[in-house]
Amino acid sequence: MKEIRNILGWLGMAEELSILKDAQKHVEETYKTVKYFADAVNAFIKGDTAAKAVGIENVGISEHQADVLRSKMVSELSDGLLLPPDREDLMHFVKTLDKIADWTNGSARILGFIEQKLPENILKNITIATDLIVTSITKLKEAIDSIAKNDLIQALKDCEEVDSIEHQADDQKRLLIQSIIHAKLEPTSLLLTYQLAEYLEGVTDKIEDAADFIKILAIKSK
Repeated sequence: MKEIRNILGWLGMAEELSILKDAQKHVEETYKTVKYFADAVNAFIKGDTAAKAVGIENVGISEHQADVLRSKMVSELSDGLLLPPDREDLMHFVKTLDKIADWTNGSARILGFIEQKLPENILKNITIATDLIVTSITKLKEAIDSIAKNDLIQALKDCEEVDSIEHQADDQKRLLIQSIIHAKLEPTSLLLTYQLAEYLEGVTDKIEDAADFIKILAIKSK
């Protein structure tokens, strides 16, 4: 019987196991940035300025922690003994995860500049877009957990759900922009909310990129 190829094909050595543990920590930290951003959005919807500020600050702290983990992993991969294909795969994955955290932090910064009370229709669409991001990152996390356990079928199912959510996010971006265009907003708020719409959809794009990588790993592991 053909031996199942484990995640990235390089489990089993101490160095490789160490890198995998850091990768899982990176995923957890990336997940936190999204959850903190959702907290900030919820506070913004409720008009709780203090809680919004705390949520945005937490996003920045978590994004920094993810960046520290990324730097550590890149250094380990550069100096380690992994074969080039595996090293390149991990490098790509780490950078993709880092982009999720970066774009989430960018979204939080834009949210922090929005001071005008936005119309209910815009707030509703921002909430839906944020919920899609949370659902998407949750499915990505589940996909990574599945492939780490060699449950390749479940990993692929999770990745397919991420793909589906990304398509929903594209449609949601259009609805959010429509609500922005038809609202009577101050010029600054108009610019910021439009940028927020772009960034929200951008986060789901980055999550899909990471899911595509997991999908490739699952297929290679068969």
